Amino acid sequence: MKIHLVSGGCGFVGRNVVKRLLNTTNDSIFFVDDLSIGRHPKQWLPGDFISEMKGDLEIIGEEKRLFFWKGDFRDLLFHLRQKPNYIQETYGIEFERFHDVFHFAAIVGGRLKIDGDPLMVALDLSIDSEFFYWITRHKPARVLYPSSSAAYPTSLQTTDGAIALSEGDIDFTKNLGTPDMTYGWTKLTGEFLAQIAAKHYGISIVCIRPFSGYGEDQETDYPVPAIALRAANKENPFEVWGSGKQGRDFVHIDDIIDFIQILMDNVSDGSAYNIGSGKLTSFLDLIDVFTTIAGYKPTIKPLLDKPVGVHSRYCDMSLVEEKFGWKAKISLEEGMRRVYEAAKLKG
Repeated sequence: MKIHLVSGGCGFVGRNVVKRLLNTTNDSIFFVDDLSIGRHPKQWLPGDFISEMKGDLEIIGEEKRLFFWKGDFRDLLFHLRQKPNYIQETYGIEFERFHDVFHFAAIVGGRLKIDGDPLMVALDLSIDSEFFYWITRHKPARVLYPSSSAAYPTSLQTTDGAIALSEGDIDFTKNLGTPDMTYGWTKLTGEFLAQIAAKHYGISIVCIRPFSGYGEDQETDYPVPAIALRAANKENPFEVWGSGKQGRDFVHIDDIIDFIQILMDNVSDGSAYNIGSGKLTSFLDLIDVFTTIAGYKPTIKPLLDKPVGVHSRYCDMSLVEEKFGWKAKISLEEGMRRVYEAAKLKG
């Protein structure tokens, strides 16, 4: 039986990967989440929710292809360090090793979390160090490590000029610059560990640097769904953190997962690739997109005391286009309309 592992499998990206694997393969999926941020599977899996408990493991669906382990991923990794066949022996799941491993477990949140509790975010270092040590022992067939656009030097993302960030702007043989707070440092460290895992341990692994991912089921403490919901409610005046002139590169979750599959099929040396649209969109522009869909033009009210992060962050997708022939398919307008329609239903 082929079985895949998804850590952080109930968070925004993780649950979308679980659903994609469920819909496009006949494989089993073992996913882990402590539900501190993620949602229980009964809230996002399609159809009637059927499950049974085997100890502290929830087996989901009539086909029994989904296995949900609720808890801190580090706790599971501790069990596996003590007893490599812990899952097989404890739950009676017969498999030799995990095939694809997607590592989304992390301390995540919006700008308030990154700036407001940076040492809590730094716990990602402990999650990743345990994870990388484990994969060198377990030897899964393929591994995905999600880095972040926050790993890029903040000196390239200032008000002096919007620079399209390219993969070569991070070079471990040169001065790396300073990434974005502890979150950026943890992801940069993870990329370095991925290269070591590939070179010294023969692990097939690829890293991604997604920019501002969004989607219909993203939590409203992220800016895109929050702005969509406020537009659906016809907020006026419309509040924006900072001046609103700061910009990001928005990319839909479906595009992110499409490219993840391509990368895992073609890259194994731990190198990292951008995932974005290659276009800079300010938050004022984003508000304009949503309020245009909603059919009104509000007064904009800047909140200059709120955290805003770097001024401009978008990516150069030329390496990806040249090497893989890949571009994001979902336009900003189409993707944001989907988010808006979902926000109206939540309402």
